[in-house]
Amino acid sequence: MSSLVARKLLREVGQVQVLAVRHGSAGPPIPVQKVDIGKREIVGFGTNGEATYMDDVMCPFPAIRFKEDTGEIVALRQKEKGDWKKITTEEKKQLYRASFCQTLVESEAPTGEWKSVIGIILMGISVGLVGYMWMNKYVYLELPSTITDENKKKAQIERMIALRMNPVEGIASKYDYEKGKWKE
Repeated sequence: MSSLVARKLLREVGQVQVLAVRHGSAGPPIPVQKVDIGKREIVGFGTNGEATYMDDVMCPFPAIRFKEDTGEIVALRQKEKGDWKKITTEEKKQLYRASFCQTLVESEAPTGEWKSVIGIILMGISVGLVGYMWMNKYVYLELPSTITDENKKKAQIERMIALRMNPVEGIASKYDYEKGKWKE
């Protein structure tokens, strides 16, 4: 029995969505929107025509109010339709907070997110350094004696000069073979 009701409901909602799409509406059908937003009033187009609330400096007027209208807010909305000089500053603030979550100044205020970003970057750098030190200690072999032993380095250079290696731009180009010493 419940499956029949569910099928019928899905069929009807699907037909409403098809009609909505045919007529150029991209959002969900009105009955589904009312379920999503509750009793909040739709007051404008919003960012992209959907009935959603979002504090955004680039689109400062959301499609729906921030809070649902309660007894106190309904009374203030009736008072708002009259002379604004009779409304106190506190009542104006309550009306504003019922429509918006944040002021524009509050939305543009720094959040301190940069601290977490810097922390994550520093943790990444420290993991890299620990990995580098571990690789140096346990993975890499000791440097060969041809690099660390000074006598072997000198012998290699003498052999390169004797074989006249890289005579145009290399080490042999900096050696004067006629005088038998390095060029100055």
